[in-house]
Amino acid sequence: MTVLIRQATAADADLVAPLFDAYRQFYLQPADLPRARRFLAERLSQRQSTVLLAEAAEGEALGFVQLYPCFSSIRAAPVFILSDLFVAPSARGGGVGRLLMEAAARFARATGAAGLELATAKSNAPAQRLYESLGWQRDEAFYQYGLDL
Repeated sequence: MTVLIRQATAADADLVAPLFDAYRQFYLQPADLPRARRFLAERLSQRQSTVLLAEAAEGEALGFVQLYPCFSSIRAAPVFILSDLFVAPSARGGGVGRLLMEAAARFARATGAAGLELATAKSNAPAQRLYESLGWQRDEAFYQYGLDL
């Protein structure tokens, strides 16, 4: 299968939204396609995130990765939070996730970022295997905390 990776624009929100909605459902959020579309369109139109989209030669959306710009005080440099990676179930096992992760690294390097950071569910073993096979290191030095508001 031929896979093209490209940077999505706000005009692609309808194409990416079903994948984004499925990603949110994977993390136990209720299905809400209008919300997913609106959220993506806002992030893309306001240039608050970068979405790299994997497409089949026929234009079918196969997966995406979403990056949020951030800064590292410790590194005194920009970094990207790799917030979302999702591959359509029909495209899994074909290397689409690997292509997206490699494209994300290329994009970050090209913008001068010092690194990429991500968090994943402890139960998401397939994603962990992918990340580790690409050289990502699990953080053993810091705990990650969150506060729901």
